Amino acid sequence: MRFVTYSANGETYYGAATDAGMIALSPDFPQWPTMRDVIAAGGLPDLETAAQRKEVTHSDFTYEIPVPNPEKILCVGVNFPDRNAEYKDGSAAPKHMSLFPRFPRSFTGAGRPLIRPPENHTLDYEGEVAIVIGKGGRRIAAENAYDHIAALTLCNEGTIRDWVRHAKFNVTQGKNWDNSGSIGPWLVPFTDAAQLDDAQIETRVNGEVRQSDSLNRMMFPIREEIAYISTFTTLVPGDIIITGTPTGAGARFDPPKYLAPGDVIEVEVNGIGTLRNTVEDET
Repeated sequence: MRFVTYSANGETYYGAATDAGMIALSPDFPQWPTMRDVIAAGGLPDLETAAQRKEVTHSDFTYEIPVPNPEKILCVGVNFPDRNAEYKDGSAAPKHMSLFPRFPRSFTGAGRPLIRPPENHTLDYEGEVAIVIGKGGRRIAAENAYDHIAALTLCNEGTIRDWVRHAKFNVTQGKNWDNSGSIGPWLVPFTDAAQLDDAQIETRVNGEVRQSDSLNRMMFPIREEIAYISTFTTLVPGDIIITGTPTGAGARFDPPKYLAPGDVIEVEVNGIGTLRNTVEDET
């Protein structure tokens, strides 16, 4: 089952995605106003049961970010061995993971354009798997970490590259331009470790494969990400962890291959789906 947040006819709904369209489920669960509330209540199985009894309600719709207004979106940087080597600074694999925050407003939904701002045109792509926390906790042991995941989704962690270089250690300003990245198109419930351990990720720009790798090659596996992050902050239901991108982002080509209006970017992971977006200039 694929669960979504979407808009139609001027209203926002959550529900289930089918090949024929959307099944609105939020009217049936007024106790859970948003998908974040569904996740906090452990309600995804209830949505699945309800969806099996209903027909498609919307064939004309717009995807929104699957979990609206999460308390935290934390991103793991430089998390594949080849990605670390791209920096050409002679450094060995880091002892601890790199982390930075992103704000919900910096993401848009599937099928919608990433926005290139007029101040700088170094808009880049980063295909990643994102996990959604279902059971909160603090100091979560790595061996128990998967018990805290409610669902999986995809992310294009779009970045304004020149702006990540504005300060010595800080990348936040290059990572948070409005609508510069995307999350979606839907949530896939997490039920089996193989969904992550055997996952392959591929990012394409205009059909050209730019990134391709296996999640099992991460320097900091997702279990460790949850354990490390929950050491210093309490994870709560609906929090999103964006787990790291493989080598092959546009900035690493010579010359760089930054995104331009009209480009089509696809992030695909087996068992989750494909996140597709275009690019437009801000107007």
